[in-house]
Formats: sequence, C-alpha cells, structure tokens
Amino acid sequence: MPPGITIAADAPELSAANTGFMLICSALVMLMTPGLAFFYGGMVRVKSTLNMLMMSFISLGIVTILWVLYGFSVAFGTDHGSLFGWESDYVGLSGLGINQLWDGYTIPVYVFAVFQLMFAVITPALISGALADRVKFTAWALFVALWATVVYFPVAHWVWGAGGWAFELGVIDFAGGTAVHINAGAAALGVILVIGKRVGFKKDPMRPHSLPLVMLGAALLWFGWFGFNAGSWLGNDDGVGALMFVNTQVATAAAMLAWLLYEKIRHGAFTTLGAASGAVAGLVAITPAGGSCSPLGAIAIGAIAGLLCAMAVGLKFRFGFDDSLDVVGVHLVGGVAGSILVGFFATGGGQSTAKGLFYGGGLEQLWKQLAGVGAVLAYSLIASAVLALLIDKTIGMRVSEDDEVAGIDQVEHAETAYDFSGAGGGTVPRTAAVPGPVVAGTQAQQNKKVDA
Repeated sequence: MPPGITIAADAPELSAANTGFMLICSALVMLMTPGLAFFYGGMVRVKSTLNMLMMSFISLGIVTILWVLYGFSVAFGTDHGSLFGWESDYVGLSGLGINQLWDGYTIPVYVFAVFQLMFAVITPALISGALADRVKFTAWALFVALWATVVYFPVAHWVWGAGGWAFELGVIDFAGGTAVHINAGAAALGVILVIGKRVGFKKDPMRPHSLPLVMLGAALLWFGWFGFNAGSWLGNDDGVGALMFVNTQVATAAAMLAWLLYEKIRHGAFTTLGAASGAVAGLVAITPAGGSCSPLGAIAIGAIAGLLCAMAVGLKFRFGFDDSLDVVGVHLVGGVAGSILVGFFATGGGQSTAKGLFYGGGLEQLWKQLAGVGAVLAYSLIASAVLALLIDKTIGMRVSEDDEVAGIDQVEHAETAYDFSGAGGGTVPRTAAVPGPVVAGTQAQQNKKVDA
C-alpha cells in the first residue's frame, strides 16, 4: 500500500471489478512462492533439490497461520509508536464482516489481508536461497516463524501501515523494495555470517543441476510479479496500476539484457542462468519504483540494476561469505538500487506528486529513500543475525559435515529428487540364446547381437 494516496471523502462502495482483480493478483503472488522454489531448486546440486523446494513451501504453511493469528494485526492494525500495529478485530481475522471494506478502498478487508499475506509468505522464502545445502529443516522452520514475527510484520507496518514511520516520512515503496527485498537480502547476509560457509566452498564445483528448472522458476516469478506489482495499487480506477504493469515488463527486459551484455563482455558467453538472474534483478529493482517513474525511467532502472547485480554476485568470493544462490547480490543489491533510484526518476505524475532529482524535485525524495533503505537494512541484518545465533546456540542451525556431504535431502527428508532405479536399459533374458560361438566384446555389444 504505497504512500501518497488520496482517500475520497465519501465512503466508497464495494467494487466487484476491483475485488475480483485483487483476488486474481493474490493468486498470482501465491504462485510466486512455488516459482521461487523451482528457481532455487534448479540452482542447487541434485542432493539438495528437495530441501530447497521445501524451504520455500514450508513458508506457505507457517506464515499463513501466523498472519491470521496476529501478523495482519501487527502489520496493519492501529499504529503504536510508529513501529508496529495492533487491532483486536484483526486477531484471528475473527472480528471482520465479509463486506467490511479496507479503509478508503473498494475491496473487502479479507481481500486486502490475503493479498498482503502472500507478500509475507514469499519474503522469508527468499532468504532460503542463501542457506542452501547446510541448514536443519527444523531450525529453518523455527527461524521462519521468529523472523516473520520479529522482523517482517513490524517492517511491513513501518513501510505500508498507516502511522508507520517510513509511511509517514514519505518513503516510496510501491510493492516491497524495502519491506520485501532489502529485508530478505539483509536477513540472508545476517544469517550466513552466523552459520558460515558450505563444505567445499570455493573448492568444489557447485553448479546448478537443472537450468531448465531455473528457467521455469524464473518464468513463473515473472508471470506472478505482475500481480505482485500491479496489484499493490489495490484497484484499477486511475491507471497507476496499469503504469506499474508496463514498467514491470520494461524494467525486467532491460535488466536481463544488461546482465547478459555484462556476462558476454566479462565471461564470453550468454548464459541461461544469467538471463534468469537478470530478469529477477529487474523485477526486484522496479518493485519499489514502478509506480513513480515513466517507462523510460523503468528502462534505466532495470538496466542499472541488471548491471549492478551482475557485478555484485561475485562479491561473495572476494569477501568470503557463502551466499549460495546470490540472494544478497540480487535481492539486497537490486532492492537498494531500485529504492534509491526512486529519488532520481520519480516523475511526480504516478502514484504521488513526489519528484526525483532528474525531474526538478531536488534531494528531498532521495534522502527519504536513503533513510528507508538504511533503517530496514540495518534492522533486518542485526535482528536476523541475532535470531540465527540464538537458534544455533540452542537446537543448532546446521546439519553435520558428514550429513552435508552425503546430501541434505536424504538426511532431512528421507527422499531424493530423482529416482533413476527404473531408468536403466533392459537386461538380456537368461533364456535368450546367442547363435554361434561366443563373441568377445562388451556387454552392450553382446546385448546388441541378442536383440538382432
């Protein structure tokens, strides 16, 4: 729910069109979490595939229940000190009428609550990509519950809740550059600094096991992101959501091309992993900015983010932190870039009248964006590291070294992603006779003669 919205004096009536649109957008955002699971799942080695899928899927279970019980109340209830909300009617969603409208809008509170729920679900799932191969599933589930409670719900109130300090300051975050991507990226950095590197980091090859799966996940994310972004205006009455829809496509395309160009110049090839990662970088960067910039601005934001993120993914090797699937390099860097670039590219003709530096607005919006970025980054980094340290000192965050080497799928889930037991060729029946003398050679040659 971005700032700068004018609420009509007359009480609105329920709009079937906007309500239906928001339900569709909610379903699209829900699809992004399985899409993220495929995206991350294809990027890990075979022995960690299922664990990576489950680290996203478990968020659908845990965060959904917490959101209904108290998360929605903390994020969007009556403000307390500009830091968190609370509303007894929102606890358990038990005090709501089915036709009760979200204040100032034409959609029911239930619809707004379920749309925001899908944001709350995917944000901790984003963190999981930084922790591939080495985290106990029970520890991860506990971390998701604690992190959503201590970090995500309050930060969502800061940024989008009425009375939240960032909302009141005028920080522009259309759909989650700070609350989702910087929040998750900073959390990922905080946790990996606590739990350390994978066994064999910078020594053993850790290539993606299924690039087609990565591309499928990226495609689902791109598709779902239209609901994520355009839906965040909560309706279709004034064209701002349409602007965001266009800018989402434009920035993503620009970022993908910029990443591929950098990759070709630096490494000599256009890779599918680069295309997928570049697209996600563009989606991340336009998320906070797309409602305030023009399509030309979106091209610039996407291209800048694609280039910066492509450069940033190598920082883990330079500084020695093991960000397994580049959550820091893409989500933190992309979120910071998109949020700050609002201060340059905001036209004043989109979601609000705030203008960036390139449109005559001076430095006012830029410093607001910097304040929002810095506060969310610092809080999430520190709080997430503390939570990870507490869990590590109690039940332990990591599997043993032997279990990690053997494969976390078998250890934590008693399954493997691919069963090849029935994939082998047929064997020669014992009753089959080979005419003539025994022919020397390989078993395959023998079988070929039998088949003939």
